[in-house]
Amino acid sequence: MSWDDDKNSTYDVGFGKPPKRNQFRKGVSGNPRGRPAGRLNMKTVLERILQEKVVINENGVRRVVTKFEAAFKHLVNKAASGDLRALQQLTPLANSVEQMVDPPAKKLSANDAKVFESFLKRLKGFTEGEDNDN
Repeated sequence: MSWDDDKNSTYDVGFGKPPKRNQFRKGVSGNPRGRPAGRLNMKTVLERILQEKVVINENGVRRVVTKFEAAFKHLVNKAASGDLRALQQLTPLANSVEQMVDPPAKKLSANDAKVFESFLKRLKGFTEGEDNDN
């Protein structure tokens, strides 16, 4: 197909419609090797390593645990035996876990409390069968 044939054809060339001579041939990919594999970031590598299994002896019994669990067990055991550095590292970890379990309660502002009370009133009205469209 020559350039003159392209010029006389009824095919409209424009955005998203390249000339026929520049289009990919049938059965041939425009990206033959495909998308390259992404490089792993530090978070992903660390997560994978911490999830690997190891065998530990605990009171004469062999157990299979993750490296993450083994590291925490070791840190707690060292802190319990009186290692000051281990205790210093364990204290902030224990505090952060405690906050995750029981987050501190936030007090509502006066406006938020009013809105919440009116919502509860409306909800109570709906559950009792009243129809409040105010």
